[in-house]
Amino acid sequence: MRTTSLTRWSALLAVLLALGACKSVQTTQPGVVGVDRKQSMLLSSNQVNQSSQLAYQQEIKKAAGKNQLNRNSAQVARVRAIAQRLIPATGAFRADAPKWAWEVNVITSNDVNAWCMPGGKIAVYTGLIEKLHITDDELAAVMGHEIGHALREHGRERASQAAAQNLLLSVGGALLGLGDGSMQLAGVITDVTINLPNSREDEVEADRIGVELAARAGYDPRAAVTLWQKMGQSGGSAPPQFLSTHPSPQNRQIDLTNYAARVMPLYESARPR
Repeated sequence: MRTTSLTRWSALLAVLLALGACKSVQTTQPGVVGVDRKQSMLLSSNQVNQSSQLAYQQEIKKAAGKNQLNRNSAQVARVRAIAQRLIPATGAFRADAPKWAWEVNVITSNDVNAWCMPGGKIAVYTGLIEKLHITDDELAAVMGHEIGHALREHGRERASQAAAQNLLLSVGGALLGLGDGSMQLAGVITDVTINLPNSREDEVEADRIGVELAARAGYDPRAAVTLWQKMGQSGGSAPPQFLSTHPSPQNRQIDLTNYAARVMPLYESARPR
């Protein structure tokens, strides 16, 4: 009985120490758009990026196994060319980002979707390109938005929240004699990047960073607004998977319009002549 009690108190102490190690960090510079919220992180960047690499390899392997990986060379070249202009612009938000081990692939799928895992692991689905007849400026808006999530380390932030919850559940189980619950971080990264919707706050931050990245790369930031208008004209009642349902489409368009106007001088300086 005494050993069991010690085990339970040890588990409780472990979770308290872990939660106490949660750090408040500033992941990015605010940029012209002024994104400056501090974030609480329990997991390190290295932990999350290593797991992200594994999760990305799994997704790419899955696509390759279905003959869905990089089937259209022209589409792949187009997406990668846009990425190559966006990536240097990430240095405005964090100096280390242009040197990340970036990977960019195109997956053949009817899904209107795109995502960027922590550390710069990008996938764009052909449904996004073909169903929306997307322009380069609009594609840059989508990719800039997804890169914004990676720059802000939203995946790490959400995985940290999941880790904290898992620790509490594990301790609760230990205190009740139910054993521990383990968490596979690569699976969590896949979920928070691809499967689960982002929070309203995360989406707003990614929207604003995305328009600045596009502008700095010489793409018209107003395309983020025309993309929303195009989605409405397509007859779809819900936004594509790469965008959360929050904030509302109307508020989102207003915010994107305002912030696109704010970064227009960057676009005018960077756009090809």
